[in-house]
Amino acid sequence: MSEAIKNRYDFVLLFDVENGNPNGDPDAGNMPRVDPESGYGLVTDVCLKRKIRNYVETVKEDEKGYQIYIKENVPLNRSDAKALEYHNIEVDKIKSLKKEDPELDRKVRDFMCQNFFDIRTFGAVMTTFVKANLNCGQVRGPVQLGFAKSIDPILPQEVTITRVAITTESDAERKGTEMGRKYIVPYGLYRVEGYVSANLARKVTGFSEEDLNLLWEAILNMFENDHSAARGKMAVRKLIVFKHDSELGCAPAHKLFDAVKVEKKDGVEIPRSYSDYEVAVSEEMPEGVTCICME
Repeated sequence: MSEAIKNRYDFVLLFDVENGNPNGDPDAGNMPRVDPESGYGLVTDVCLKRKIRNYVETVKEDEKGYQIYIKENVPLNRSDAKALEYHNIEVDKIKSLKKEDPELDRKVRDFMCQNFFDIRTFGAVMTTFVKANLNCGQVRGPVQLGFAKSIDPILPQEVTITRVAITTESDAERKGTEMGRKYIVPYGLYRVEGYVSANLARKVTGFSEEDLNLLWEAILNMFENDHSAARGKMAVRKLIVFKHDSELGCAPAHKLFDAVKVEKKDGVEIPRSYSDYEVAVSEEMPEGVTCICME
């Protein structure tokens, strides 16, 4: 495995949606997520990490060291079994094996970090191993994301649609179309902030420079292979990365995030495109911090 990263990073990501539902809320009939008090749109960290995982899975195609642990239609125990197979561990003999090797839990955890990109990146709760009398515990990943929030309040719309294909023969005798609904945000620019801990990368998962470069690539392209009519037109507009000269960092993250200002242009009341906004990043950085802008 490559050596773990040595620098802390903080980052700000801007992405937008046009006539689509960026993240449906199952508690609200799959309407776009909204903060009910402020009206600002929300996209969960889980939603964004899913898209990063999907991109890595698409480009790496289960290449060694870049498998995905949390994936659709794959039980976690199926992935867990790979670690047991690698270490020649028989489930019914685990108790005796642990007496012979007290480091067995750690070895299995290290295998999972080395072989699954999303565990190495985001961490994982691997309590499923408990059924096999192994305790890999909770791996805290070096990369953490918050919720994305829209720059301005959004007004989700419910759009009624018609379908000419009727479901059943009996329905076809009574009507010529069927009605449906879809939910959209006419336009929304979202901002999310994230963190990359070199300390956790070194101590826990081994997250490397190669992994970091793949992470930036995945973030910049996470919507490009995920287009659908339901999500509308989604695009990453800007990724602003703050690189620290040390493992623990040279400045508080919130001060760096404050250096990124996103505001509507003069005369714009209701933004309907990215060009309706101005994005400004302060040129004055704390000592030991370098700002890198990616688009």
